[in-house]
Amino acid sequence: MITFPACKINIGLNIISKRSDGFHSIETVFYPIQWADILEIVPGAQESNTVDFRSTGLRLFGPKDKNLCLRAYQLLSEKFNIPSVKMHLHKVLPIGAGLGGGSSDAASTLMLLNKIFKLGASEEELESIAASIGSDCSFFIRNKPMMATGKGEILKPISLKLKNYFIVIVKPRAHISTAEAYASVKPSKPKFDLSEQIQRPISEWKDFVVNDFEHTIFEKHPGIKNIKNKMYKLGALYASMSGSGSSVYGIFSNEKNLSAYFRSCTVWQGYL
Repeated sequence: MITFPACKINIGLNIISKRSDGFHSIETVFYPIQWADILEIVPGAQESNTVDFRSTGLRLFGPKDKNLCLRAYQLLSEKFNIPSVKMHLHKVLPIGAGLGGGSSDAASTLMLLNKIFKLGASEEELESIAASIGSDCSFFIRNKPMMATGKGEILKPISLKLKNYFIVIVKPRAHISTAEAYASVKPSKPKFDLSEQIQRPISEWKDFVVNDFEHTIFEKHPGIKNIKNKMYKLGALYASMSGSGSSVYGIFSNEKNLSAYFRSCTVWQGYL
């Protein structure tokens, strides 16, 4: 069985405080995007709970046995008796982009295993398991616009409809790790209530909806800042770095083809 783990963008990202557990309290909006990896899972030949995992496409970082798809299988198999499987991940979404690609792969693994083996796990159960994999992982179970607080795992549905707007996502060669991004950021109380500001017309977001990571990331990687500035010059209603970067997106009122302006980068374009 095949599924397509899609990514998300962050619309606004406020780093509010550092928690006693070492993580940070944040406030952001997760919005689903159609750009996706490809994941196939089929039952394996062995009786024991094992995974024959392989990947193609973009190179994965880190040890193979640390892949989040395998982590998802292991956690789900602690609650259910899952037979062995063959798993093939074709990686399309760039790594270190702030798009949640790895978390989406893990969430899709949970949902696909639940479906293949008819485990009967509820969305709430899957979200609970996903939250232990990554702070934004549980978002991808329902994959609908959400206001995220806490570490990013506390989700509340929001009314935000961006249908018919066009988005361009640009991923430069720079790789930003989440640890690197958080190491330099200074938590602070946000100036504006994000849940209120996103109800403004998109053309007004520029002055009120901010990503707190941008200040320090742009200092270290001015090329990323240049991409955002170019988005506005090319007519974006709103542009921002997504998550902890390094991808930058621009939202436009009509369809664009901007690949020629970002030749050294990975570019995805499509309707929201």
